[in-house]
Amino acid sequence: MVLRGNSPAKIDAQGRVKIPTAHRKVLAEEFGSEVFVTSVDGQKVLIYPLSEWEKIEAKLMEPPKMLPEKQKFLRNTSYYGQVATMDKQGRVLIQPHLREAAAIDGELAVIGYLKYLEVWNREKFQTQLESDPYTNQDAMALADLGI
Repeated sequence: MVLRGNSPAKIDAQGRVKIPTAHRKVLAEEFGSEVFVTSVDGQKVLIYPLSEWEKIEAKLMEPPKMLPEKQKFLRNTSYYGQVATMDKQGRVLIQPHLREAAAIDGELAVIGYLKYLEVWNREKFQTQLESDPYTNQDAMALADLGI
């Protein structure tokens, strides 16, 4: 099972996003309720099943450990990151400093990226789509991968 598609959502007064039903079902059945909520760039929220995040951590512990890119990635994901548990209603807490950085308020887009979710402010995501459209060059790069 994979996480796919886009579902609208909202943030509640306590700073929790309710994971849309289709995504929640995959998370619960495939991965369980523990997640790692983080961001690399502060523009969007990443919600990884904890088991998937632990795979990333294992790769980061492989040599060479002190690469500047690894350090920067760890700095950012640790700053924004926190382990959370999806409650029975499918809600996940997003920490205040990450909500503020990513403008997580109002209408949201929760997008499945196979093994993790991205949560965007819907307006910011629409701007991203318009400023970085899918091109023929993108299609050719994917064709080279057999997609």
